[in-house]
Amino acid sequence: MAEIQVMKNILGENDRVAAENQALFAEKNVYVINLMGSPGAGKTSVLEKTMEKLKDKLKMAVIEGDLFTSKDADRIEKHGVPVIQINTAGGCHLDAPMVQKVAQKLDLDGLDLLVVENVGNLVCPAEFAVGEDDKGVVLSITEGDDKPMKYPLIFKESAIALLNKADLLPYCNFDMAAAKEDITTLHPGMDVIEVSCTRDQGLDEWCEWLLSRVAAKQKKGE
Repeated sequence: MAEIQVMKNILGENDRVAAENQALFAEKNVYVINLMGSPGAGKTSVLEKTMEKLKDKLKMAVIEGDLFTSKDADRIEKHGVPVIQINTAGGCHLDAPMVQKVAQKLDLDGLDLLVVENVGNLVCPAEFAVGEDDKGVVLSITEGDDKPMKYPLIFKESAIALLNKADLLPYCNFDMAAAKEDITTLHPGMDVIEVSCTRDQGLDEWCEWLLSRVAAKQKKGE
């Protein structure tokens, strides 16, 4: 019973700070997406392609979450996009207080889009809001088509799923139709896009999705 109460307290405090973050992002008219997925799913690669395609259309920044190192943040920085690294030192997810602390270091007045790349994990990140407008999940087809039903919460919570590394489909035992059916069963109406960073597949559709979300947020704030 005590463990349950502690968890409720942790989630409750996180939700309180997440609401503060969301209010700040709304005030600054910044669209925020919390990008989640397993280690190696290709989240950073998708982000790099996103920056290449949107650099002349949006002002964006990235918050990078990892257990250790700044390897992913270093990759983002090469694209000339402001990036702040959060190392959780073993923690399996980012939380709202972490994001609140580093968001103060960003020029939010000069941003349209903030991407929070969460720690690689299909479980915990889905449970902790950080103040985002939407969550998104990147699933590599090399992980298997059974993952949506094995880890349902992350798909239920996300507004979009990117099925990455689609170029490897001929070499993997991955049933694309079954995976999409499972995802939309968990979250009816959810956007699902097949993506390949090596073949530039699906990335324009993903970027258009982002642009539409940013535009909707900015219109709402007028």
